[in-house]
Amino acid sequence: MTQAITDLATLRDALRDFAAARDWKPFHTPKNLAMAMIVEAAELVEHFQWATPEESIKPSPEKLAAIRDEVADTLIYLVELADVLDIDLIAAARDKIAKNAVKYPTLKRGG
Repeated sequence: MTQAITDLATLRDALRDFAAARDWKPFHTPKNLAMAMIVEAAELVEHFQWATPEESIKPSPEKLAAIRDEVADTLIYLVELADVLDIDLIAAARDKIAKNAVKYPTLKRGG
């Protein structure tokens, strides 16, 4: 991979190239990508299983490196899923934040 990955579009393009070079496109169906993403998310959760709140906030450097890899795997599958379904992740997140703002209004403190 020679291009610098600095945003979701270049990440998406790099992932397209990576998958194309390996002839993985036939396997990158929404079903398969969603299933792969949830497996990676479960692997991420595994690093926090049985940890105290304090341990989860300050993992060891080795554990943090493993967590970082699982976060990356989850993001990669999410980006690939959004790509296959032609979902703009930034727009989707922006729209969801707006919906959540209506659903969960801010609490006004004081009188």
